Amino acid sequence: MEEQNDTIVMDARKIASILPHRYPFLLVDRIVKIDRENNEIVGQKNVSMNESFFQGHFPDAPIMPGVLILEALAQVGAVLIGENGFGDRIALFMSANNVKFRQPVRPGDILMLHASDLHCSSRGGRVRAKATVGGKLAVEAEIGFAFFDKEKI
Repeated sequence: MEEQNDTIVMDARKIASILPHRYPFLLVDRIVKIDRENNEIVGQKNVSMNESFFQGHFPDAPIMPGVLILEALAQVGAVLIGENGFGDRIALFMSANNVKFRQPVRPGDILMLHASDLHCSSRGGRVRAKATVGGKLAVEAEIGFAFFDKEKI
């Protein structure tokens, strides 16, 4: 059973130095693993009842919106891409393919966000991503992105 990882490779401040996102759209709390040899990364999102989206996304039966889980996966993928030498550019989320939602994510869950590099070039690329809760698959997808110069955004 997969549980919270207490190892912190990158905390929220370091993640914020790589990604342009800020509250409430910075959806990754920490990076717990980066395997540069295999081009893999694992991030963590602690899902709290205090998240603003729970006010309107089924208040009587709160579930984290699937599009926000995809965004969290894309953010972890963008950190991986930044770690691979593309940190001078911004990776913008462009596509999601083969998306499958397997189980709901609820307040109190620890969402583990896994991404691995499928393809990367000077123009963009794709990552294979999955989100798990307690070792069970919640979401899987292939996420595409394009690079843009930071000054042009």
